[in-house]
Amino acid sequence: MIDFSQDYFALFGLPRRYRFDGALLDAAYRTLQRGVHPDRYAAAGETERRLALQSSARVNEAYRALKDPVSRAQYLLSLRGIDALAETDTALRAEFLQQQLARREEIAEAQVEGDTAKLGSLLDAAREDIAALDVELAERLDTDNDLAAARDKVRELRFVTKVATDIEAALGEIDD
Repeated sequence: MIDFSQDYFALFGLPRRYRFDGALLDAAYRTLQRGVHPDRYAAAGETERRLALQSSARVNEAYRALKDPVSRAQYLLSLRGIDALAETDTALRAEFLQQQLARREEIAEAQVEGDTAKLGSLLDAAREDIAALDVELAERLDTDNDLAAARDKVRELRFVTKVATDIEAALGEIDD
């Protein structure tokens, strides 16, 4: 079984960093999951079956958290005592919010018009912003250790990622 006291990075044998080799995460996940999968313990005693189920759930939870950039950054910040998405403090830069409001208006117009080319262009722009925020987050978390700036970037990344998901959904609706 696994050591439940380990953080997610230690569980997979990865450095506690925002940037790491995703292939190593995938390989470690498959190895751990093979070892703790509940099916392997179907004939075992109740305690072993329960531990296998808990271990498998923990491995899945850790994998999902580290695979997703927003969740990974949130988790890294939480390990350093910072709640990046605290409900009581949701402020974002005014310039960022204005840009996103304008983007949302463009999305709504393109969706009403059924303009897949415009939506595709907006999606490309959102993905470019996501890539830039990803680079900034890596720098803040892995190099500068600027946790306050990283916290702000996590919020922005979550926001833009949601925008990209919404654009993809709008494109899917038009295609259907």
